[in-house]
Amino acid sequence: MAAPPPPPDDTAGHRERLRQRLLGGGGDALLDHELIEYLLMLAIPRIDTKPIAKALLREFGGIGGLLAADAAALTRVKGVGASAAAAIKIVQAIAVRLLRSETLDRPILSNWQALLDYLRADMAYGGVERFRVLHLNTRNMLIRDEVMSEGSIDQAAVHVREVLRRAMDLGSAAIILVHNHPSGDPAPSRADVAVTRAITDAGAALGVLVHDHIIIGRNSHVSLKAQGLI
Repeated sequence: MAAPPPPPDDTAGHRERLRQRLLGGGGDALLDHELIEYLLMLAIPRIDTKPIAKALLREFGGIGGLLAADAAALTRVKGVGASAAAAIKIVQAIAVRLLRSETLDRPILSNWQALLDYLRADMAYGGVERFRVLHLNTRNMLIRDEVMSEGSIDQAAVHVREVLRRAMDLGSAAIILVHNHPSGDPAPSRADVAVTRAITDAGAALGVLVHDHIIIGRNSHVSLKAQGLI
């Protein structure tokens, strides 16, 4: 007796249903894995991308970790090539660019939540520690956003003299210090507090105000100013 024929492939129908849900209800109409599945199908259109999407989310712990992963790590997941990795990285780049634009048009201190959203999108899931300085003018508008150093998984070299020299070169009236903790815990270390106070004291002598030092963790942040450490 002949075996029954295999069921028809409904890949095209499934993709169309995803498309209609997305267009009709926006991103909230799709689950996390469905959002990634749809993105991947645009980059690799001839295969079922649902298993790849689920594998990526498992590997990197969710959408945030997935978008922040570097291309080499992404392509180590079975089924992910250069095109799929580029699609994921362009989504992260667009999201960070959009959030950054929200910080440019208004004074930083009156737009604090937008700044935190931008910093978390860009730094919360980083695998290495990065130390950056936001330079502000006399109206507290952002004039430069620079990564000063990238460190190992648990430290970044911070040189007080270099931070203040750069502030003087740019004519900064004030600065905001930022770094991430790849461990996910934003609690400040003794070294974090010490370098903050050193930069604050040196800045005061040069007329450069340190507004805050923000430490970005996986799901939260710490303001050293709010903690009374500045």
